[in-house]
Amino acid sequence: QVQLVETGGGLVQSGGSLGLSCAASGTFFKVNGMAWYRQAPEKQRELVAIIFSGGDANYADFVKGRFTISRDSAKNTVYLQMNSLEPEDTAVYYCNAAIMRRSWESAGDYWGQGTQVTVSS
Repeated sequence: QVQLVETGGGLVQSGGSLGLSCAASGTFFKVNGMAWYRQAPEKQRELVAIIFSGGDANYADFVKGRFTISRDSAKNTVYLQMNSLEPEDTAVYYCNAAIMRRSWESAGDYWGQGTQVTVSS
């Protein structure tokens, strides 16, 4: 059983900052890639940022220069620091993790429960 628990989020004014964190727990071998997605009302879920086990990260164009993804592999935790927030960033943010059940066996992708980020203008 694997769980992803997100913390952070909330309400912030335009131009402000928020931080999110997501910790994976349970029985598994390791966590590979970890990512943040978001879903705004009546829109599809979209990738915000992803960080691989080696530390390389990729960002969606709409957050480049404003958001930073990082991870603590020892704690199986991924973070998202969001700066210069805009009302368009308002969405439910979801954590995603690719879990390895064993060194040779994937357990698939797991999702957090989602956390609301609201940016007021």
